[in-house]
Amino acid sequence: MQDPLLGAPGSAYQTFPQQAARPLDREYIRTLQNKRLFLAAFAAVLGNFSFGYALVYTSPVIPALETSNIPALKITHKEASWFGSVFTLGAAAGGLSAMFLNDRLGRKLSIMVSAVPSAVGYAFMAGAQGLWMLLLGRLLTGYAGGVTAASIPVYISEISHPGVRGTLGSCPQIMAVLGSLILYALGLKLPWRWLAVAGEVPVLTMIILLCFMPDSPRFLISKGKEDKALQVLRWLRGPDTDFHREFEQMRESVWHQSKRISCAEIRDPFIYKPILIAVLMRFLQQLSGVTPTLVYLQTIFQSTSVILKPEYDAAIVGGVRLVSVLIAAFSMDKAGRKILLYLSAGIMLASNLTLGLYIHYTPKPSHNSTLAVMNGTTVSPESLTAEPSHYVTLIPLVATMLFIMGYAMGWGPITWLLMSEILPLKARGVASGLCVLVSWLTAFALTTVFLPVVQAFGLEVPFLFFAVICAGNLIFTGCCVPETKGRSLEQIETFFRTGRRSIMRNHV
Repeated sequence: MQDPLLGAPGSAYQTFPQQAARPLDREYIRTLQNKRLFLAAFAAVLGNFSFGYALVYTSPVIPALETSNIPALKITHKEASWFGSVFTLGAAAGGLSAMFLNDRLGRKLSIMVSAVPSAVGYAFMAGAQGLWMLLLGRLLTGYAGGVTAASIPVYISEISHPGVRGTLGSCPQIMAVLGSLILYALGLKLPWRWLAVAGEVPVLTMIILLCFMPDSPRFLISKGKEDKALQVLRWLRGPDTDFHREFEQMRESVWHQSKRISCAEIRDPFIYKPILIAVLMRFLQQLSGVTPTLVYLQTIFQSTSVILKPEYDAAIVGGVRLVSVLIAAFSMDKAGRKILLYLSAGIMLASNLTLGLYIHYTPKPSHNSTLAVMNGTTVSPESLTAEPSHYVTLIPLVATMLFIMGYAMGWGPITWLLMSEILPLKARGVASGLCVLVSWLTAFALTTVFLPVVQAFGLEVPFLFFAVICAGNLIFTGCCVPETKGRSLEQIETFFRTGRRSIMRNHV
């Protein structure tokens, strides 16, 4: 959820829509017509759907390519590692370029531009005749995903009003998770080339719908197109509403936010402390292992010999992830940020530790014989798949489900939410770009080394490492992350200016 952009600064200007508006504003909100607003938001978040779909595309595709009958497409472990990781490298570049595209082209056009590399990338993968086409396709879809991940939340925030901003602000995350789930489901039936063809559908639908949607009124005001911005606001809110008053508040807000940060101000703790917290949260979020887990999900399940087929396991995990994101979307304003972060990190810690220990102590069949060794005793592989062991092999599936559930309930969505709440307004553009860069470069490093580490040291090593990071997340949450539930933006800014925790304990 992005910070409210339409409310005028003042003591009543708060982070959350339930408390952000004065009684008169609530009366105005009740008169608004939201159908066109919802349509514009839906058109935009199709980009997040495509991003989630593309991110996990490798999960069913890597196993298929490893056994491909076409020599030019049969990939090794190292090539599979690059196939999975190059997407995140493109996403890092896309996130950085979005910083410039958003200000020069506008939010809507930036999202529409992302459709071009996305469509071309899927076309390369669908018609791939060699590894280079697969890698280029992944790079292009990753770039498009980085642009949309940075542009869509801004667009939705700027066209929304306080009455629906919280709900619509959670839609990008929900749609990304839904896209991943659809990919897992289609992977049960479609071959990998047709999965790429199916990926074109939301991209083309998005660009067609956005052709009929307006740009954000805030962006138009910033470019001096106030008459057009007023027309857009009238279209979004309805002609029979008092949208002129909201327009005046929006214009004042844009004027206040037009000031740029100076180099000298970066040394101010009010500036660098929230930036450091936001960057470290994105760094730790990725180090918890979510991206390599999602990218190599079926490969992981194949290695752990779960009782169900790996593709079914992946679909189940995708469903759990969607349900968890929906729970988080409705609970984060009620339970509080830190409580969910603690719960999330604790669940991820337990899940990674369980999975790492399970893999370490589970016997592995020898590649050179029909025997395996368990605790010094030689046993046949048939005995390892006896009926009681079948139920034991559900442990990796349950542990992975809990890990994804924990991540989706806290460290997934809340890191983005806190970033929008604690970053100082002057530095938000540059700082959010830095967060995107750190996030996806970390994801790139992890997805690149994941398979080589597994091959060299065993599958348990990455998950035990992720468990250690999750323990660090608990400590970091307790020591560094402020609770922002129910606090106004002014309270949060004053807390970083003064360091007085009593400010954050007082609800508005």
